[in-house]
Amino acid sequence: MSNSSLVTVFILTGLPHSPVLDAPVFGIFLVVYVLTVLGNLLILLVIRVDSYLHTPMYYFLTNLSFIDMWFSTVTVPKMLMTLVSPSGRAISFHSCVAQLYFFHFLGSTECFLYTVMSYDRYLAISYPLRYTSMMSGSTCALLATGTWLSGSLHSAVQTTLTFHLPYCGPNQIQHYLCDAPPILKLACADTSAIEIVIFVTVGIVGSGCFLLIVLSYVSIVCSILRIRTSEGRRRAFQTCASHCTVVLCFFGPGLFIYLRPGSRKPVDGVVAVFYTVLTPLLNPVVYTLRNKEVKKAMLKLRDKVAHSQRE
Repeated sequence: MSNSSLVTVFILTGLPHSPVLDAPVFGIFLVVYVLTVLGNLLILLVIRVDSYLHTPMYYFLTNLSFIDMWFSTVTVPKMLMTLVSPSGRAISFHSCVAQLYFFHFLGSTECFLYTVMSYDRYLAISYPLRYTSMMSGSTCALLATGTWLSGSLHSAVQTTLTFHLPYCGPNQIQHYLCDAPPILKLACADTSAIEIVIFVTVGIVGSGCFLLIVLSYVSIVCSILRIRTSEGRRRAFQTCASHCTVVLCFFGPGLFIYLRPGSRKPVDGVVAVFYTVLTPLLNPVVYTLRNKEVKKAMLKLRDKVAHSQRE
């Protein structure tokens, strides 16, 4: 990181909105954040206590819920602070570096994890008899570890590229979090080459993962169509529906923002809300409302709690 950086504090301008909406927006995002944390904690608890859910699919879902809980925590509390008072908009240089790193670390890890989850569904549907041996515990652990390490490496590249430049003013970030595109606008140097490199790296990761997911589901659909019974086809489609829903909600806004080099429009901040605030909440909602196994496990957990209270 350059020693010539003179900026010690950045100011986050937050989401573009009228000041009279500060209280309602604060209330909405606070409720969403609390529900996100509680929802993902519930998913983690249910999978932990129900041995029936100790399968590769739910092992990866545990990783996803853990990521979503912290992904939301990295951004939403600071966004709430910007709505409370003007002083809450200030963020130190090093805190900004940390926020950008963890934001991209968790986001890219989730991107890789969605890809691994689609591969898991492909094996489960296309090779049901060999699935257990192909997706063993050690294989699951290796794939999960690979997603975390890849996410960490990708984030380190983004953070290093962004903050090795000098920042000598201005210091207002046109966003509600420290992210590379609005921060680069403040650099006291030519950022065109850095923007192209970030565009390429994000494009390779985002588009590559999305393409692999699409290919997995094309193979899955072909396998489902070969299933003879309509009940079997219906159950196979239901298994993948939840994953497809959250994938589209995560990749759509992300690709919209990062695959438009040079974009600095305020609408980017609004679109970013979908994958930084709403998608982490969407995961527990989708996987509880659309997944019969998780709903059944929750009912069992509720009965256990009620029984222990009666005793």
